[in-house]
Amino acid sequence: MAEVIYKRRIGDRKEGRQLRSLAPLYRLIPYIMVKKNDASNQFADSVEITDLEKWLRERRQQGWKGIGMLHVFITAYIRTVAQCPGLNRFVSGQKIFARRNIEIVMAVKRAMNSDADESMIKVEFEPTDTIYDVYRKLNEKIDEIKADDGDNGTDRVAGMLGKLPGLFLKFAVWLLNLLDYFDLLPQALLNASPFHGSMIITDLGSLGIPPIYHHLYNFGNLPVFISFGAKRRAYELDKSGMPTERKYIDYKVVMDERTVDGMYYAVAFKYLKYFLKNPSVLEYAPEKVAEDIF
Repeated sequence: MAEVIYKRRIGDRKEGRQLRSLAPLYRLIPYIMVKKNDASNQFADSVEITDLEKWLRERRQQGWKGIGMLHVFITAYIRTVAQCPGLNRFVSGQKIFARRNIEIVMAVKRAMNSDADESMIKVEFEPTDTIYDVYRKLNEKIDEIKADDGDNGTDRVAGMLGKLPGLFLKFAVWLLNLLDYFDLLPQALLNASPFHGSMIITDLGSLGIPPIYHHLYNFGNLPVFISFGAKRRAYELDKSGMPTERKYIDYKVVMDERTVDGMYYAVAFKYLKYFLKNPSVLEYAPEKVAEDIF
């Protein structure tokens, strides 16, 4: 069967297509909860990482230098989107849209010290990407930023706006919000914006601290923020009743509840945890990628 090619319609945006078959209540919700922070839900969970750490050690021995939890978390999220495409929706202009691609945003330090400059990067992925695809794409972008001649559109835009006097800067941000509402932002600005994407993630384990509930940004249309922390040990009873040490990683998610309902998020989080606990599944492309509703 030939693949159905979707043609952009009036009301769609550069980033995705408008969902027109939603129930009336869902079309109303963005007008009641206008800002993302009015509609933020929080979720916390943990994953036991004994098998995951073993799998990572084996891959490093095979030559995948530096492959770690960040690559696993991002790939697990991408694979979850492949099964639960509603997770990749966003709200803009008080309408709900299905995003046309998967864009992951994160902050990168140019060096591991508190005084080093920080840049935001955005990496585009496919729902069929394996963990090796994610490793390659993410590392290429990070290396580009850390290089002395790393060119970053986000830094350039922030630098230009930062030169404006406060009153003019306030007007400029208001104008950008207005243009964004009506889908009039240039594609170049959308590409550079760290506030437009599928998900933003922070690895607080690299700083040796637990995860936090990080707020969503009212500017832009990022619907999900994931934070995961440092490894922790816990002593528990095994099946025979004997105490045993286990390792966990805690993670916290803040999400925009206007895009999907609680049951949908619950299913998505179960998928996410399954992929985190079974990283070998992420070595291969999914057999099927689900399509969001129209």
